[in-house]
Order: sequence, then C-alpha cells, then structure tokens
Amino acid sequence: METEQIRHLISQSHQGDQKARDELVEANLPLVHSIARRRFLDRGLEYEDLLQIGSLGLLKAINGFDLTYDVRFSTYAVPKIMGEIKQHLRQTSTLQVGRSTKKLASDALHAKDMLAQTLGRNPTISEIAAHLEVEPEDVVCAFDAVSPVYSLQARITQGDEEAPEFQDFVATSGGHERFMLKHALQNLAPDERQIILLRYFAEKSQSEVARELGVSQAQVSRKEARIIRQLRHEL
Repeated sequence: METEQIRHLISQSHQGDQKARDELVEANLPLVHSIARRRFLDRGLEYEDLLQIGSLGLLKAINGFDLTYDVRFSTYAVPKIMGEIKQHLRQTSTLQVGRSTKKLASDALHAKDMLAQTLGRNPTISEIAAHLEVEPEDVVCAFDAVSPVYSLQARITQGDEEAPEFQDFVATSGGHERFMLKHALQNLAPDERQIILLRYFAEKSQSEVARELGVSQAQVSRKEARIIRQLRHEL
C-alpha cells in the first residue's frame, strides 16, 4: 500500500472510520508477522499470542500516529509493536535479546558514526539501513531491542530545529552519557522534565503535550527548545 494511501486511511481512522482502521490493520499485519517471527520466536509465547499482542501495538500506532511526522508509518509502528510484545514478555520474565539483534544494533551504531563523517551530518535510519543492506524496520527493531534510548533515533518530532540534534545525542550515548542525561533531567523543574519525558519517551506530539499540560502548542515549542539547549550545554 502506498504511503499517501496509508496516511489518508490514518486520517479517516482518526475521524472514527472503522473501515479505514480495519484496512490499515490488514495492510500492516505482515509487519506484525515479521516482527513476531524474526524477533520474538522461542521466547516462551505461542506464535498466535505474539500476533495478538503485536496487533495491539499496531492499533496503538494507528491511533497515535501524527500526520505531521515526516516518517513512514511502518517505521513509526515498529517500536510500538515491539514495545507491546516486550512489555508482555517482561511481565512474564521471558524477554531476551538475541545475538543477531545485538550485532545488528552494534553494526548500525558503527555505520551511523561512519556515515556521519562521510555525509557531514547525522544519517537517517533509511541511510543506515541501506548501508547495511537491511530494512529500515530491522534497524529500528535492533535499536529498540538493545535499549529504548537507542530507539529514540528512529522517533520523529515535528520539525523542531533543536530536537533532532538532541535525539541524535541521546541515541548514540553510551552508559556514562545516559547516566548524565538522567542526572540532568532530574535537575529540571517538574514541568520542564515532564515536557521532555512526554515528548521523547512517551512519543507525544507538541500538540498532545500542550493539551495534557493545559498550555498552548507554541508555549511547549518554546520551552522545549530552551530545555534542550540547556541539556546540551550541561551534557
């Protein structure tokens, strides 16, 4: 299914069109199958159970996808599907990360560093995937399986000039830097910390954050840019 058609169906689904939502689920079920088969077999759950749980993640991706995101829906959906399955596996203490997934995550991080030097900028997930000759969704899966922090690189904000740089910093940070990030977040005012957590860890759009906090989207945008400048200075 073409990207524009998917985005149209998502728009219709957000307006309450059940038929559009059903079409989206059916069109993206192969993605759920792929993730379940390639990432979560032999983890203690029946394949059909994996599909049902993954489908819940797919529905959450459909409901939460912001049409202002400049990203393929499938790329956005992968962490949602994986997250739903991983949450269930954590509850049953059966979550493991395979060697092949760890290797792909390591290869992707090395490729990112190399491409950044060649391109003079941080590469996209698609560019990393093309370099490694794998699918973009596989790169997202690998980052997400190794660490939710790494997977932030694949999560798109609404075009803020500051935000992608911060995402790239977080996505490539090692253990010490992640510790420093947590420390820096703890030093923020409660409302500032909430904005960052909602935007980068809960994957909410600026409009969603504004509604949740009872402020305007413009206020969220200004605060976010200022907070990120502060965090980057501290880190």
